[in-house]
Amino acid sequence: MPKSRPKHLNLLTIRFPVMAVVSGMHRISGAVLFLFLPLFLWLWQETLGSRESFETFRSVVSNPLMKIILLGLLWGYLHHLCAGIRHLALDLHLGIELAAARASSVAVLVASIGLTVIAGVALW
Repeated sequence: MPKSRPKHLNLLTIRFPVMAVVSGMHRISGAVLFLFLPLFLWLWQETLGSRESFETFRSVVSNPLMKIILLGLLWGYLHHLCAGIRHLALDLHLGIELAAARASSVAVLVASIGLTVIAGVALW
């Protein structure tokens, strides 16, 4: 008897578990941080060059759109850091049970958002 299999998978209608969402966001945040590496290096260069280049840095970073972009990148960094620590713990076979894995995934989301809010308030 033939099984009724889906003809295609619509990834927008599939409900992923929180562990899969955190893992996917870890990969995406790593790729985005890599792609924005030239911006980070340019901003760092502007802070170290001279007084005029530092003023250029301050004018670029004081733009509200740039602040939002940098805040998003800060969240990406903090999420990537927290999720990376979680993945290292999983590689050491710590928290591999379903309940613990779910809890650590939620903890990664809460910690990364909380740290971003704290850092964003301090830096804004």
